[in-house]
This record gives sequence, structure tokens and C-alpha cells, in this order.
Amino acid sequence: MTLERLLTVDEAAELLGTSARFPRRLIAERRIRFVKLGHHVRIPSSALAEYIAAVTVEPVEVKWRAGRVVV
Repeated sequence: MTLERLLTVDEAAELLGTSARFPRRLIAERRIRFVKLGHHVRIPSSALAEYIAAVTVEPVEVKWRAGRVVV
């Protein structure tokens, strides 16, 4: 069995480019998977990747004609 890297809240925040408060809020709202080791909270790196994929907004192709968007 291969164990994946477990990130601290501060490490997850650094990867996301946010303060530590943001990953803590994701954990509190149960919007991201996490592991409790006693009183320590860790976020699996795959959970962070899944969260990023889930909230990624893909661009749409917009066509313009006469200054208006054409669907």
C-alpha cells in the first residue's frame, strides 16, 4: 500500500495561494476530504487536486456579430 502525501493546512494554503483560513473553512464546511490524526488535520494531495478540478471553470467560445454575442 502506497501512502500519498498528507499536507498541513498551511501547506495546502500555500499551494492554493491563499491564507490558512481558506482551507480551514473548506474543512469546516466539509467541501474537501481531510484526515484527522488525533487533533492534527491533514489534507491528502489528491483531495486538493480533486477540489481544484471541481471548481475549475472552463472557458467558452464566444462569437460576436455586429457587436452582439451569437449563441
